Amino acid sequence: MESPEAGRVLPTPRTPPRLHTAQVETHARVEFKDITQLIQKVVTESSVQNGTCFLFVPHTTAALLINENSDPALHRDLDNFLKLLAPRDRDYQHNDGNCDAHLKAAVLGNSKLLLVENGRLILGRWQGVFMCEFDGPRRRELRIKVVAD
Repeated sequence: MESPEAGRVLPTPRTPPRLHTAQVETHARVEFKDITQLIQKVVTESSVQNGTCFLFVPHTTAALLINENSDPALHRDLDNFLKLLAPRDRDYQHNDGNCDAHLKAAVLGNSKLLLVENGRLILGRWQGVFMCEFDGPRRRELRIKVVAD
């Protein structure tokens, strides 16, 4: 005779998601800091094999970017491109000396969502994750939450 429990699927225990806060030091007014390994370390320590990694920077003059991480010249090109969109010396309404930083951060955004598979971030071959500083040098916070499927 079969037990009443036979055939019933029991939920798999999951690691509850936890919010991690990392400190990221920037050393220049404009800097594109590769934080890919920092994020991967948090994912690895979370023991999540498959799920989602949420990233958030709670600052109005910093942003997050996923882009090529093999050629630093791209960061200079990106900086020059953003300078064309929001020059530092323009006569802005919000004129406290860093309005350009607010505008650049607004264009790139302060959050990203990454997939996790087999305990690894899913990124393209040449991709990395960057914290973009536009009003440094500063100590910035990066919030990371890894959630299992």
